Amino acid sequence: MSNQEPLKQVGHPLEPLTTGEIIKAVAIARKEKGLTDAARFEQVGLYEPEKSVVLNFKEGDAVVREAFMIVLDTSDSQTYEGVISLTDEKVVSWTHVPGVQPSFLFEEYAELEETVKKNPEFHKALEKRGITDPSLVMVDPWSVGYFGVEEDEGKRLARALCFVRKNEGDNAYAYPLTGLLPVVDLSTMKVVRIEDSGVKPIAPMDAEYKPERTDKIQVRTDLKPLEITQPEGPSYEINGHNIKWQKWDIRIGYTAREGLVLHTVDYEDKGVKRPILYRAALSEMVVPYGDNSPAHDWQCAFDAGEYGIGQLANSLERGCDCVGHIDYFDAVMATGNGDIHRIPNAICLHEEDYGIAWKHTDWRTEDVEVRRSRRLVISFFTTVANYDYGFFWYFYTDGKIEHEAKLTGILNIGVLEEGETPKYGSLVAPQISAPIHQHIFNYRIDVNVDGQQNSVQELNTVASPPNFQTNRYLNSFHAETTTFKTELEAQRRVNLETARVWKIINPNKKNFVGEPVGFELVPGENASPFLHEESSIMKRAGFIKNHLHVTKFDRDQMYASGKYPNQNKGGDTLEHWVKENRNIENEDIVVWYNMAVHHIVRSEDWPVMPTHYIGFMLKPHGFYDGNPALDLPRPAAIKGTSCH
Repeated sequence: MSNQEPLKQVGHPLEPLTTGEIIKAVAIARKEKGLTDAARFEQVGLYEPEKSVVLNFKEGDAVVREAFMIVLDTSDSQTYEGVISLTDEKVVSWTHVPGVQPSFLFEEYAELEETVKKNPEFHKALEKRGITDPSLVMVDPWSVGYFGVEEDEGKRLARALCFVRKNEGDNAYAYPLTGLLPVVDLSTMKVVRIEDSGVKPIAPMDAEYKPERTDKIQVRTDLKPLEITQPEGPSYEINGHNIKWQKWDIRIGYTAREGLVLHTVDYEDKGVKRPILYRAALSEMVVPYGDNSPAHDWQCAFDAGEYGIGQLANSLERGCDCVGHIDYFDAVMATGNGDIHRIPNAICLHEEDYGIAWKHTDWRTEDVEVRRSRRLVISFFTTVANYDYGFFWYFYTDGKIEHEAKLTGILNIGVLEEGETPKYGSLVAPQISAPIHQHIFNYRIDVNVDGQQNSVQELNTVASPPNFQTNRYLNSFHAETTTFKTELEAQRRVNLETARVWKIINPNKKNFVGEPVGFELVPGENASPFLHEESSIMKRAGFIKNHLHVTKFDRDQMYASGKYPNQNKGGDTLEHWVKENRNIENEDIVVWYNMAVHHIVRSEDWPVMPTHYIGFMLKPHGFYDGNPALDLPRPAAIKGTSCH
């Protein structure tokens, strides 16, 4: 596409970049900045406009389009950030960012594997393990983290986890070459060294999970069909990336780093469109491992910032990943070479029945009123090497929002000597140990509860003091409310003993009983990290110490781990931003929430982990005047029965 070729017009400032816009942005950057073939495009995406532009936009207004890109020059491992005006066809800004490494490029996965498998020293290491056919070896890139290794400074590196199939088509993750860790310079695609902590045996048992490849799995034959039909079609409407369903008005986006992004989530209440969220997405996922062996003691993945979960998303299949009436959205990104990386059916949209919305039976009159709940589901799934993650946003007919992460896939494991017992992991099969680890998900929730001026309150329930006059039966308890004023005050942890929740309010808007309108952030499953303060991980991801942070809005503070966590020693993260201790009361604020899966691995998690569910809820608390689901229609009863 030439720079003069007209682009398809988009109807909203937050529409993701189109294929043509990505190609054009790359072409403008190549021409104006003289980029050579050594330039690799880590990302090319929408440069999101200022909030004022978005919130004041009216249909039919002119849309100014800009692209943001991160470019790595592989000739010298230097990184550049560019903003490209697609409207004016020029480079608006071009900034050298010294001392950082962008996340892995999609192409580097295959290039690293090929590089390692061709290396003569690697062949010798395989021969020590009795492996003569390198074609059976599988190699996955892993981020090296930061441990102050002088010879690694300034290089773009990855460690390679190695596995071997006993036969073609085997589940290679069942046969790790524990302790064999080639280190690769990704810019030059050369093996810089091979770390080898000693030969371990090959796992003695297979771990097939495909019934057609093993006689150990007898497929069930007693499951009858379960059909989900919507003969009149879905209840939602789609216009570009804008979705309207029931009273919800939701705009979605997609980035190579975050995957699915929620934009401008509104709810129509009594004929008025009321804003709730401006932007919400996964900010980072930190996965520290607790095993102290040389094979694992360095492992801590930053799955969003180091790997880009958006670029690793699955193409979803109807009837497999999503059932019922489905609509899909493709994800369009740039490849490292500046071409197009398209993931068909990356985002799934559908409706689900969700049981009883509300019900009451008057036992005196036998009058029964019941309404059924329904939810809108917007989701995507991504595969980061061995693990698979699903991210689901649910919108309900009673005005609440829920997020759920789903974890499945194959465990990261190591091989033990016969008779060896793991201290820092669990035996999932003979001589196979899966290290204890955590998955800590951080979400950036840019709130907009009835407007941009919001505050956060903490509610702790306490038992009232014993007092004959005010608590004579010693049964009184009540919630105490604290409003956070500054960022340092708002570093908080979940507390089951006080049933702690956090409430996001607009102090300038009152509901019908005279209280500030608000939404409650209700925690679900959670845990705290078990890492020493001086560890490399905590220096890079100290924000995981607390479950909640609240910051004053800053458009440059998008990711809790900073813009460039790959090989970063730490310093520009959420933990450091809050030290500015800005005012967060009645301000444009961002809520950051950490939730953690604490995984003491079970034998039932092998060879493929049953899906683990974890999430949180944004539940209206004083936002609506009464139950917003009162107007749901009575369900249609099955013939011969009655719902009322």
